Amino acid sequence: MKIFKFIPFLIIAQFTACAHDTKKTTVNTLTVNKESPQWWYQQGEAKVKELAQQNSYPKKAKNVILFIGDGMNISTITAARILQGQQQGGTGEENQLSFEKFPHTALSKTYNTNLQTSDSAGTMSAMMTGVKTKGGVISVDSGINVADCESGKGHERMTLLELAEKKGMSTGVVSTAKITHATPAATYAHAVSRDWETDSDIPKKQRNKGCKDIAQQLIEFPYGDGIEVALGGGRKNFLPKSSNDPEYPLVTGSRKDKRDLTQEWINKYSNAQVIWNKEQFDKIDSQKIKHLLGLFEPSHMQYEHDRPKDIAGEPSLTDMTKTSLQILKNSEKPFFLMVEAGRIDHGHHAGNAFRALTDTIELSNAVKIAVDKVDLNETLIIVTADHSHTFNIGGYPERGNPILGIVKTPDEAGNLIGHIAKDAQDKPYTTLSYANGPGYIDGDNRPDLTHVDTANPDYRQAAAIPKHSETHSGEDVIIYAIGAGSQTVHGTIEQNVIYHIMRFALGL
Repeated sequence: MKIFKFIPFLIIAQFTACAHDTKKTTVNTLTVNKESPQWWYQQGEAKVKELAQQNSYPKKAKNVILFIGDGMNISTITAARILQGQQQGGTGEENQLSFEKFPHTALSKTYNTNLQTSDSAGTMSAMMTGVKTKGGVISVDSGINVADCESGKGHERMTLLELAEKKGMSTGVVSTAKITHATPAATYAHAVSRDWETDSDIPKKQRNKGCKDIAQQLIEFPYGDGIEVALGGGRKNFLPKSSNDPEYPLVTGSRKDKRDLTQEWINKYSNAQVIWNKEQFDKIDSQKIKHLLGLFEPSHMQYEHDRPKDIAGEPSLTDMTKTSLQILKNSEKPFFLMVEAGRIDHGHHAGNAFRALTDTIELSNAVKIAVDKVDLNETLIIVTADHSHTFNIGGYPERGNPILGIVKTPDEAGNLIGHIAKDAQDKPYTTLSYANGPGYIDGDNRPDLTHVDTANPDYRQAAAIPKHSETHSGEDVIIYAIGAGSQTVHGTIEQNVIYHIMRFALGL
């Protein structure tokens, strides 16, 4: 059974030789010096009083925003928190990402009905339909056979987005991955294979049985007045093979049926627009546009680090979140918005912590914009992940050690001196690593990292087991919640319960 389908990562330089920047290894002594025992005690005492006095939000919500950090395990959150704090001049550990300040948290059990370690399709389907299912399928229940078109008939489960449209709400889907990729697809489509993103992806035998591809389902969405906002990558899945991509002339569409689904979007809706670059995005009149389709790459959008170098320019996840909210709020109807930082997952699969972490920081920025733009007394905001990764933090690095650097430890008295830690082969090693992945190097002959810039954006962290693509991992992921209806987010829950939390809050 084929579950995973990934686009190859940018060429990664495993080792980039250059001397370590000594400034990066210096602890922010201003931060450390203020932290007397009395300061720690008073800080803890004040925090408890703050928690005890937090406002109790209404139990019912008018709107829901669901943020998904694809593959964002707790180690990713911790490392991104530290990286952001160090980029801002602190030691890093004391920093908080925007959503870490939310008052309500829980743990989500992510297994699929047939997988101990899950995939994005089955996990997002659970969050969107309220029912756990098999890995590799989109918003159908577990009574199907993967990639068997006939078996899927009658097993489609209505998603929260579909239900919202049916009840007269406005809806939006945003992702830095392809808009037809597993996580966004699970909000609006139903498929016995996550890989059936365009008609040419469906085997002819299965296509003849009447199954629709995911891109087609987005355009032919049947509920309410249609999805108001859909922003992401995946442009080739909407264009015919005879059509050249507007940004990359040598790339063509992937559709065999000769349909131009972007034109069909324009034809289907009034006050509709299709855009594909940053200039067009910046010119959007959010007061007039009722249905916006943005497809910014033939495949996935750029990583946040690489976005400034994009040929035609792309909006950031924060940009897309802000504009989506402006359009959805204009109707004054209740709304449901799903926003995915899809490329956190891809960075981890490539064994490239830098890009995974910088995309996590951008997710934090997008969440902050959302919190600032809505009334939390009528809006529930949830931030979570669909699954985990084999990404680890370890090695006893001292306080303030660069999170992307090699491990440096205090002296025997506990003083911060930047002593380079060595492994059993008397070689330095990094704080961050993977249990498996493309960063594997023969364990008996590890390279000497003394003069390697492990903070280089293209550096690939070491992995214990060789894999062309690092895998997901099976531990629980965290859920953060704030706003109306957020009180129900606590404890350790099955992942499908997230759907029921959102539906209960909306009163649907």
